[in-house]
Amino acid sequence: MIPYRDSSVGIIVFIYFSDSSNIFRPRCLCVLELMVLELNNDQRREIINARQRYEAWRNAKGREAGFKGSMVWDQTKGHEYLLRSFYDEHGKRRQKSLGKRSPDTETMKSQFDLERESAISARKQLDEVTKRQASINRALNLGRVPLDAARVLRALDGHGLLGRGVRVIGTVSLYAYEAACGVHIDSSVAATEDIDLLFDSRRKLRLLAPDEVAAPDLISMLQRADRSFRTTRRLYRAENDRGYMVDFTKPEPSPPWKKSRNSIGASGDLEAAEIEGLSWLENAPDFEQIAVDERGFLLRIIAVDPRVFAVHKLWLSKQALRDPIKKLRDREQALTVARLAVEHLQHLPFNSDALRMLPLEIVESAITEFRQSMQI
Repeated sequence: MIPYRDSSVGIIVFIYFSDSSNIFRPRCLCVLELMVLELNNDQRREIINARQRYEAWRNAKGREAGFKGSMVWDQTKGHEYLLRSFYDEHGKRRQKSLGKRSPDTETMKSQFDLERESAISARKQLDEVTKRQASINRALNLGRVPLDAARVLRALDGHGLLGRGVRVIGTVSLYAYEAACGVHIDSSVAATEDIDLLFDSRRKLRLLAPDEVAAPDLISMLQRADRSFRTTRRLYRAENDRGYMVDFTKPEPSPPWKKSRNSIGASGDLEAAEIEGLSWLENAPDFEQIAVDERGFLLRIIAVDPRVFAVHKLWLSKQALRDPIKKLRDREQALTVARLAVEHLQHLPFNSDALRMLPLEIVESAITEFRQSMQI
């Protein structure tokens, strides 16, 4: 079987040949319309440039983070001491003595101040670079991730939770998969007004502070992204003034009586809803990609392996208690992501060994259905 793509119309044609001969003998010709649009040459060039500049900006941001706080002189009992002043992860101000004033400590302070200023200057310069790049990205229609989702993901990333206890599942994952494939998925499949987060309660969490003080819980992080976020009567959900929702989920415990953490912070924080089937996603490999938000700025998305996403979505579409409208959308997304994986992500083969975190019968059934849908 040899695939041929006509990118001008978004169609892929599969031509089949006999397995018993090296002679090319067409057996059948099938046309499969994909709900994707390939990036053009200008878009490909700029997305490469944007990713390189974003990586440079992240490096500069990381370097600047190493100089949080300050070094100050403090006089005690007639002697001056050099103190390193900073805030700990709980927001408490701490000071550590680095020694009496001497040529060595004076050099230490001068070097700290100089390198700190250099790091801040480099980051500010790259701020301007990323702003110019964002304008180019908007002009080329590269902006994809909804702003509300982008703000939430940046807040999680800034606090060190993205990919380290919390990952993206659900429709927002499609923006990671399309970014990896160099395509845009049709909005009828990718559009969403919420973001689903998967909480891995097995992992030990260590919150980082994007500024001086780390937020103590998930709802506080969301409110740093958008002050209008608030909890709802459904304890696993937060909502902002525009109606954008954040759903916090985790797998059902196994065995059922096993206790595990269901929130990041203390009482009053979002409490993860326990949902059947999410253990498959919890055990899936990470899938990290750099995507572009609607304003043209870049961000990280860490989702689950697209093959696991596709199989899980197909299984979800067949659950009797699932909303019929959602079931149709689940199936569309499953088939779209499976096709992208087969067409663009050949290093991720669809086979039961690679997907051993899923039940074998579900994997084999899904692979059969994917092949039928693509007429492979």
